[in-house]
Amino acid sequence: MPSLKADVAVVSDTSRLIARALWVFPALLLFLVVNQTMVAVELRATWERGYPAVAEVLAVENTNRADVTYDYISIRVPMADGQVLTKEKMSLPHSLLPRVGGHKTLEVRVRPGASQEVVFASLMPAHWLIAAAQAGMSLIGLLIGATGVFWWNRYLHRQGDPALRSAEAGVAG
Repeated sequence: MPSLKADVAVVSDTSRLIARALWVFPALLLFLVVNQTMVAVELRATWERGYPAVAEVLAVENTNRADVTYDYISIRVPMADGQVLTKEKMSLPHSLLPRVGGHKTLEVRVRPGASQEVVFASLMPAHWLIAAAQAGMSLIGLLIGATGVFWWNRYLHRQGDPALRSAEAGVAG
């Protein structure tokens, strides 16, 4: 007859707490999936439903540093109703800046009030693809991370903490 101790999974409170706290990482990745999906959807909506305009380039900030992957551009967009929309320090991936840098004006699509109010015509396909790819990579990370955390929590529940089993085996041996 097997001993009762062998059938009971031994898990320290600390291990159980850490295993449950690991769910924070898949939750953060879920937030990233939702956020980047919304960005991609909003970019596309502004591109499709926004009205065309010409933006005046106010400033371009290029760091030329390998550790800084974003540059910034500030623009002013005269609207059809006479108002002026000014966007200060809009971040752009460093690799996309050459497409807009050096120009005094840029073609844009504008959708006032949207979370992505301005979309650069020359960047739209790449900008949307970057947001969609980030959502996809976050989703893959979420699936892998959630599977790993689920497996580890299930393992601890069924088998117990392997560190404690090793310690018990060393003492018993």
